[in-house]
Amino acid sequence: MIRTAGRRLLPLLPATLLTATLLTATLLPTRAWAEPPRIVGGPGPGCIAGAVPLPPAGPGFETIRMSRSWFWGHPDVIAALQLLALRARSAGMGSLFMNDISKPTGGPFPGIHASHMLGLDADVWLDIRPKPPLSPAQREAVEVESLVRADQRGVEPNLWTPQHAALIRLATELPGVDRVLVNPAIKRQLCQEVRGDRSWLSRVRPWYGHAAHMHIHFRCPLGQAECRDQAPPPAGDGCDATLQWWFDQLDAPPKPPGAPSRPVVLPAACAAIMARGPG
Repeated sequence: MIRTAGRRLLPLLPATLLTATLLTATLLPTRAWAEPPRIVGGPGPGCIAGAVPLPPAGPGFETIRMSRSWFWGHPDVIAALQLLALRARSAGMGSLFMNDISKPTGGPFPGIHASHMLGLDADVWLDIRPKPPLSPAQREAVEVESLVRADQRGVEPNLWTPQHAALIRLATELPGVDRVLVNPAIKRQLCQEVRGDRSWLSRVRPWYGHAAHMHIHFRCPLGQAECRDQAPPPAGDGCDATLQWWFDQLDAPPKPPGAPSRPVVLPAACAAIMARGPG
């Protein structure tokens, strides 16, 4: 059982039971997919068959930037995101904004993401203020304020609250979560303020950008023999010299331009999946 801000929240459930529970509660769209979920590839390049969509809105969340985002994922991932929204609402947070998960059959997001190809990644924005439901036009134009100072060395003290830390912790404790990526300045703030149980901090990893949203990455679900996980996060809370490295780079001289990125090479099995479409 998770406790946040003194509130008793929903219990953790195994991923398969969680999916069945949320399906029974009709939180997922009432549609049948053409085939069971099948994830091919990873970490990185890959695809997914049998993905399901996150609804445009639901209890505690709304999707944003709908014309330029994709909202398809493994059923367990979609269910876990809805559970995150319910737990955040129970903790007194405003509706969560969600956007990129994966395309209907996965595969590359050219020029946008190097990940998000397997239906196992999701971007959740760190705007937890109470807000009324937005119109489709308003959701299209949403811009979320950065929580990180302009010098990239710390969070904005007038914007950061303990509830931001609570939301990130809720994300790390979802069923099947591998890691949660945030800006190094946000990771540093968590290292400085979290007391008591710090075990969940090992799943919070620093990465470039991510100053207004967190990137949640899930492990390969059970039964996905063609899915490959990345190495688990290192042991410890991550509040050590490996975190300081990110800030040392701010003072390093600019690096010369690197070689052009190579085209993404997908597993051979993805050709048929991506040609067939979502079903």
